[in-house]
Amino acid sequence: MKIAIAENQKITITETDKPKLSDYSNQGAIIKVLGCGLCGSDIVKFLHDGTEKVLGHEVVGEIVEIKNGLFSKFKTGDKVVLGHHVPCMKCDYCCNKNYSMCRQFKQTNIYPGGFSEYIYVSPLHLKNTVFKVPKNLDDMEISFMEPLACCIRAVERAQVSKGTSSLVIGLGSIGLLMGQAIKAFGGDVIGCDLIDERVALAKNLNFDASIKFEDNDETSAKIKDMTCSIGADIVFMTSGSDKTIEFALKSVRDGGTILVFSSVPNDTAGYINNEIYYRELKIMGSYSPAPADLKLAKNLLKKKKVIVKYFSTVYAFENIAEAIQDTIENKTLKAYIKIADAD
Repeated sequence: MKIAIAENQKITITETDKPKLSDYSNQGAIIKVLGCGLCGSDIVKFLHDGTEKVLGHEVVGEIVEIKNGLFSKFKTGDKVVLGHHVPCMKCDYCCNKNYSMCRQFKQTNIYPGGFSEYIYVSPLHLKNTVFKVPKNLDDMEISFMEPLACCIRAVERAQVSKGTSSLVIGLGSIGLLMGQAIKAFGGDVIGCDLIDERVALAKNLNFDASIKFEDNDETSAKIKDMTCSIGADIVFMTSGSDKTIEFALKSVRDGGTILVFSSVPNDTAGYINNEIYYRELKIMGSYSPAPADLKLAKNLLKKKKVIVKYFSTVYAFENIAEAIQDTIENKTLKAYIKIADAD
């Protein structure tokens, strides 16, 4: 089968053996990959991790082989969408709802990776993180289940509720998903970005307001004007720029929350201690979803509570390197790699 191998900022499509259930104790499923979304974390690994790897985890596929009587809800031929990590739901981390810190979560994965013609998924995946594709969604739309679930997890951790005001800094695909997730939880949301087209797109995706970033002082003053002169209750940091930290601090209200949802190139960048202390700010992170978040994400997409068709570009498998470069250069908001057609 064909796989796309990333190594030292290069992509090579090569042939390898198709996975077999006999390689995995004859348990689980082999899935023919129809397509896979390109995640921001894939870009980070592509740019900064020089080791050989197969990227991709936002998978839509078709079950071509399955062997596990406990999970009769699936059969050969089912079109499915899946999450790639499975928490144990029993450890101290899971009991405290830190699912992505669970040791089992970190150890489980799909093999070899989403940018390949076939993958193996374990019985744990089949039980917890694999779902049938709703009939009213195409492959590209449902591929957003996992990234949307990540956003849902962040919204839950930040305790968004009816009447809370949120600012989303950065209107890439994650920022646009985050804003729609906030609305689904009943919150009010303002979007902010440097790029006019993204600001305009947010306004068409149910954001209460969307503004272009000019500079820290001027734009944070606009945020305060829009939030009863006190600032946003919650600021979601979906931009990968450390320069947005100062803007977030200026835009959040005293006693408010800043939720970090992106890595930044400068890992020494941080939040000013005395700002946190004297203003009683809550700075928190959110990383990855639990199975319940995946299920909710699937349902929100099915019910069209979250719309994704306006900001994804479809690329052929052979053009995955182009998709990565276009994403890096902001030529596309989100790349979906089509790998095969359903049988």
